[in-house]
Amino acid sequence: MSNIAASASIHAMAVVEDGAVIGENVKIGPFCHVGPKVVLGDNVELLAHSVVAGRTTLGKGCRVFPMAVIGGDPQSVHHGGEETTLTVGDNCTFREGVTVNTGTADFGGQTIVGHNNLFLANSHIAHDCRVGNNVIMSNNVMLAGHVTIEDRVILGGGCAVHQFTRVGRQAFVGGLSAVSYDVIPYGMLNGNPGLLSGLNVVGMTRAGVDRATIHTVRRAYKAIFEGDGSIRDNAAAIREEYADCEQVIQILDFIAAESDRALSSPTRGQKG
Repeated sequence: MSNIAASASIHAMAVVEDGAVIGENVKIGPFCHVGPKVVLGDNVELLAHSVVAGRTTLGKGCRVFPMAVIGGDPQSVHHGGEETTLTVGDNCTFREGVTVNTGTADFGGQTIVGHNNLFLANSHIAHDCRVGNNVIMSNNVMLAGHVTIEDRVILGGGCAVHQFTRVGRQAFVGGLSAVSYDVIPYGMLNGNPGLLSGLNVVGMTRAGVDRATIHTVRRAYKAIFEGDGSIRDNAAAIREEYADCEQVIQILDFIAAESDRALSSPTRGQKG
């Protein structure tokens, strides 16, 4: 039998399969389908025609809009029907037609989404992705498998992110961009192929970063991407100089970390 809190409101035309766990004050609208291994936290709302499937947990206060499918099987030719998971934090909103897949067994079997995220219509999160907190994915954004999106990233409408790519915290990706390589924290990326075009100064300002710090990060950015050496060598060379700037150290740590993808830059991917 399902474990359904007494305060939950479930429409007579919804299907909640035996085994599902339904928290306090959950609202499930008509023609919704909740699978037998789903856990819905308190105050979750499923609007009409939404689906939550698989071994999926939605945290408190999440909202799922019509035609969204949360917890579907991974779209991978290597998926053999293994039981994998999707875990979503609190207060995430999935607008119309959003799809989020569970993980694949070969890579740990987990897709993980953090808290306070907004996923606009028809955006997609593929298998084994890691999405942080306070992320905005605009309409039709596509994340391929194994992508990492750090906190406070904004992805513009229709952009596509290549598998295994990382997008650093508080980066901004412009609409219709092709994200083929890792994007540094606080970076701005636009175009197809996507080119780094400076820093997300607007986002930094909105987050409370003061002007002096922004100028410091700008100087570090120029040293990294306009210096004589390689990006990684330039980044390593300035670490001691910028040791007191948290934002610069976040960028340097991101560059130094192991990755399956190269780093986006102002020139990578240009012809000629």
